[in-house]
Amino acid sequence: MVSGAATNPEPERETEQGHIRWPRRPLILSRNAVWRDVVEVGLLIMVIYTLVNLATARAVVEGTSMEPGLETGQLVIVNRSAYFFTRPARGDVIVLYNPRDASEDFIKRVIGLPGETVQILDGRVWVNGTLLDEPYVRAFCQSCDGSWTVGPDEYFVLGDNRRSSHDSHSFGPIKEGLIVGQAWIRYWPLPEFRVFIGPEYGPVNADYIAPPPTLTPTARPFRPAPTGEVLPGYGDTSAGAIDARNGSR
Repeated sequence: MVSGAATNPEPERETEQGHIRWPRRPLILSRNAVWRDVVEVGLLIMVIYTLVNLATARAVVEGTSMEPGLETGQLVIVNRSAYFFTRPARGDVIVLYNPRDASEDFIKRVIGLPGETVQILDGRVWVNGTLLDEPYVRAFCQSCDGSWTVGPDEYFVLGDNRRSSHDSHSFGPIKEGLIVGQAWIRYWPLPEFRVFIGPEYGPVNADYIAPPPTLTPTARPFRPAPTGEVLPGYGDTSAGAIDARNGSR
């Protein structure tokens, strides 16, 4: 009968060597093994959390310098490890320390790379004599004109909102050591989730040689000479000498 067969123990099996081998039965883990697994999982979570926090940071956008792309109150993930093996590229949105106050962070866009010459003329940016196409700029700054040579370990950074940005047009190129990391993801608000990808500018003239600066002569300031002092080209300036010259005309 089926019911009786269920109660009979499983028959023994004899191996080729003649030894009896009982069938395997499921093993029950001990409490120590369960706790060990829990501890291992907890440690793994802690390690992953630590690595993520070392490699990334969260930043809150404050101010209008990167509008319209970034607005006040938006949350951004910053990739601190982005430049461990590579260098910043033109168009990267980065977080950096304020060159004049390291306790304050800025978020800007990389425009000029080491060794390049950056010029702003009528608000438009030229790099090594090549005009950059910047579709992310809503309005150009007409009072930001100037020319800068970027050093070997420096970068020229600008805000997208050129009329309301404290950036390299004010304090010059920044040292590479001031860069915290690359703005990677805007994750809040959720409807505006975005992964930042730099624009394509096209090549710039790598063989560009910046023109030498133009020297503007300055007039020698007028300084009245004390009575009796002789100035070059003026002769004796004493009262008697002046009267004698006037009388001889």
